Amino acid sequence: MLTRKQLDLLEFIHKRVQRDGVPPSFDEMKVALDLRSKSGIHRLITALEERGFIRRLAHRARAIEIVRLPDSLGGDAALSGGFTPQVIPGDREAVPRAANSEPVEHYAIELPMMGRIAAGVPIEAINEVSSHVAVPSAMLSSKGEHYALEVKGDSMIEAGINDGDVVIIREAEDAQNGDIVVALVDDSEATLKRFFRKGRSIALEAANPAYEPRVLPEDRVKVQGRLVGLIRSY
Repeated sequence: MLTRKQLDLLEFIHKRVQRDGVPPSFDEMKVALDLRSKSGIHRLITALEERGFIRRLAHRARAIEIVRLPDSLGGDAALSGGFTPQVIPGDREAVPRAANSEPVEHYAIELPMMGRIAAGVPIEAINEVSSHVAVPSAMLSSKGEHYALEVKGDSMIEAGINDGDVVIIREAEDAQNGDIVVALVDDSEATLKRFFRKGRSIALEAANPAYEPRVLPEDRVKVQGRLVGLIRSY
């Protein structure tokens, strides 16, 4: 039996993982549950882990895996529904296998590697194909074009995105608040950040407390795509 707060937190984490492929930060959990401090979130996380609903992964920032859901949130069926971006470990030169065991999903698609994207201070805009990378078809959305970028920098580490990782991006020109996007600033600088619209301004927020949010007029920011997957580099 879960308390109301434990259930609310589990539901919030599950929805964010389904939407973004990564769990929310402790600050985001604190705001969502209207708690005054992160210590309350730590207690709730510990309780959920002890009850077998989540698992914390060692040596990774903000790494929480949902193991199961209670019946009130759909049970095991809820874990298999919707779209969850996959994280593929290992050598990105190899052709990865899709997590789905059905034969129709057992093929790889080559995506253009469009160079590097800054997860820190924005770097020069990326517009040339440098190579290709094979990804499982199950990682890709059925809508829109996709491309890959190598991450440079550490500003998204609390979203589980590290320097040297490869992100899979679905082309898009708009985003919802909280989405991790490729943003083009002043038509010359590209960066990977969380997107938030604030009136007629756009806030590009890092997932690392060492970096301050960057707030810009909306006409200076163009969304180039939304994160849908990640290939881990070790």
